Amino acid sequence: MQLTREQVQNIATLCRLGMTEQDLDTMAEELSHILELFQTLQELDTEALPPTGHSASLETVMREDTTHPSSSTRDTLANAPQTDDDRFRVNVVLEE
Repeated sequence: MQLTREQVQNIATLCRLGMTEQDLDTMAEELSHILELFQTLQELDTEALPPTGHSASLETVMREDTTHPSSSTRDTLANAPQTDDDRFRVNVVLEE
């Protein structure tokens, strides 16, 4: 399917994109090519294929969530540049 410059301009307007004359020519060509590729996909017989959400089977690579003892407050604050009692001390970011 070949898109005209007017169709591309209409799409750009709907998307609120500013395009130069050269952009319109380039996008007309590129979008037309993409539509041709979709047309090729439409011609494939996919009746025997089960629907899928992904093209490859996915397996989680995350480790099991396990609990373990936390670090002590002293160890946690050991490398802090400034502390105040058992807390990190930081410079004011937002003032009221």
